[in-house]
Amino acid sequence: MRRFAVLFFLIPAGLAAQTIHGKGGITLPAPPPTEAVPVVDNYFGTKITDNYRWLEDAKSTDTRNFLEQQMAYTDRYLKQAKVRPEFADSLDALVHVTSWSTPIQRADSFFFTKRLSTEEQGSIYVRHGWTPPKTASARNPQAGKDIRLIDPASLSRDPNTSVSIVAVSNDASLLVYGVRQGGADEQEIHVLNIKTGKSLEDTLPADRYNSVDLAPDLTGLYYARFTHQGSLVYFHKFGTRLSSDVLLFGREFHSELLGEMDLVSASVTDDGHYLEVQVSRGVPASRVDIVYRDLRKPGAPFEILVWGFDARFRSLYAGGDWYVQTDYQAPNGRILKAIPAVAPEAWDTIVPEGRDVIDGSNIVGNRLFVHRLKDVKSDTTVYTLQGKTSGSIAYAGIGSASGLSGRVSDRYGFYSFESFIQPPTIYRYDTVTGKQEVFAQPKTPFDSDQYELKQVFYTSKDGTRIPMFVAGKKGLKIDGTERALMTAYGGFNLSETPSWSPLWAAWMQQGGWFAVPNLRAGGEYGEAWHKQGMFEKKQNVFDDFYAAAEYLIASKYTSSAQLAISGRSNGGLLMGAAMTQRPVLFGAIWCGYPLLDMLRYHKFLLGRLWTAEYGSAEKENQFPYLRQYSPYHNVKAGTAYPAIMFFTGDSDTRVDPLHARKMTPLMQASSTSGRPILLHYSLKSGHSAGVSAAQLIEDYADQLAFLWTEAGAQAAKVEVTR
Repeated sequence: MRRFAVLFFLIPAGLAAQTIHGKGGITLPAPPPTEAVPVVDNYFGTKITDNYRWLEDAKSTDTRNFLEQQMAYTDRYLKQAKVRPEFADSLDALVHVTSWSTPIQRADSFFFTKRLSTEEQGSIYVRHGWTPPKTASARNPQAGKDIRLIDPASLSRDPNTSVSIVAVSNDASLLVYGVRQGGADEQEIHVLNIKTGKSLEDTLPADRYNSVDLAPDLTGLYYARFTHQGSLVYFHKFGTRLSSDVLLFGREFHSELLGEMDLVSASVTDDGHYLEVQVSRGVPASRVDIVYRDLRKPGAPFEILVWGFDARFRSLYAGGDWYVQTDYQAPNGRILKAIPAVAPEAWDTIVPEGRDVIDGSNIVGNRLFVHRLKDVKSDTTVYTLQGKTSGSIAYAGIGSASGLSGRVSDRYGFYSFESFIQPPTIYRYDTVTGKQEVFAQPKTPFDSDQYELKQVFYTSKDGTRIPMFVAGKKGLKIDGTERALMTAYGGFNLSETPSWSPLWAAWMQQGGWFAVPNLRAGGEYGEAWHKQGMFEKKQNVFDDFYAAAEYLIASKYTSSAQLAISGRSNGGLLMGAAMTQRPVLFGAIWCGYPLLDMLRYHKFLLGRLWTAEYGSAEKENQFPYLRQYSPYHNVKAGTAYPAIMFFTGDSDTRVDPLHARKMTPLMQASSTSGRPILLHYSLKSGHSAGVSAAQLIEDYADQLAFLWTEAGAQAAKVEVTR
């Protein structure tokens, strides 16, 4: 308790008496004082002081006391946010709708998750037969009905316990499912005998599993588990102890020692003939190797499909032939027919590289479905396995389509389509006729016809042309007087396509513009686009984001004071850069699950995996650029920072919450704007999905209430009494 006993004497008298004025009539006292305890590090002759190193210890009494005070301070703000009940009501209606996952077909049964409008979590269901009620008969009364197999409410009293489908046997007799607590990455793995309705005693304990699949003879599980020494592939035989699980792959292969940054996954081919192992080097992977093992031959060794090339490969298997989607000598991707253990130069090209990046591919019904992004909009072309074009899937306007899911022998595949203004609809696609039928469509209280979604292009600082989506109510004013919310990501080769979220929908229902720019370091235009925002070029990502803000302001969608921005994870790093590099450009910032201390991020949780994207301050040639943009090391005392809410929680087991814990008091002590600097710290929320609908509504309402209030038109007032 020492740190809190002496705090009064560590805060200048002027700051201690400062009154914080949020917009919308919100008034707060000065934030809870936090002791600065300097720790000095030496990076290649450069000394760096960290005043809040002690907050890295999440379990210490001092840290928990700090969190208690900060949460109380944030609650005091939120209780004054007059718009919060409106957002909570809107979100309740948008979230509490019956929703489905894309189904998995096995034999004549369909497996999916479904959450009823009155429920907090989704359950796992099976439907025997495609057409409801009509297929039922006295002989088979369950045909066509949705039968609940796993209800998370029966597993735990905690409403933040969720379940997911991991694998289903070909004969639809066994279901492998995961159980997750809150938003943590870790999950338990269970196996259900569908005929008896009872789970097997075999359970894999909560951990990070890269993959889990059933053995073709249903005698056990193949699973790849992440460890701090690297990923390992095991086989667990049903009815045996976990301690006797057999290590199959992961320590060394092909005269190469696999490292801690190599992520390994394993899956069984549709026909059950092969166990395929994929080795991804780094996150995102800069190289992917693939090996396979013939399961029909006991003790057979792993053979090489592709190994040792600095490119990404993703396998597709059909009828004894291997195909790959790859960016090898093709930054926008191509499809090749692979010959095991032969260099890719000798492989036949099935689908050549084109202008538009290949975003995914799959073989369903012995047809090849290639998913591309045309200026970040979904486009799917159908090919024969010889590479001849045989059609396409038509989509309804600007939006995002999932890749067609299904198996080589399946006649039907499934996909979903959605956008910022269109809730997801799930379709069944007939690979023979091209006919599409709706499998599920939620009855969401959002009239898409009243909203518009368009794509614009703007120029970044270095002249690069950047796309951006802009959405809002039809007829919304474009005169600089409206609020706008912009979110982005810009990293890890991930593409930000138009997707549905109750969060963004509630903002638009309230009357604000919504925008998503497609920054470099994403995958929207292939690997070349990604590389323009990696390592020492990360500043390009930030500059793209600022140019997007300037475009919205110049085009009269909004003004700086009314522009709110939001980002999480790598997008949280983007928010940290925005608040420290261009504080006057934004009115309010929500910074979720962020990376902020870029000199130490790699020391915690999964951080070391991301050195493949950012680099490491432990390398002399990478330290300078990380130091130059690291948000935590670029906070300047005496700066008028905008209103900021940092958002994280104990269940984030991916990006350590220490980043937000340390950044909050630093910003509170440094800002002179009199605007609120808040820490929203949840004990349940985490990086992954899985919290209850009620928890999601509460978190979203807090986020939107803060952003809407602080992006209001009235000017902030600052009163300092001494």
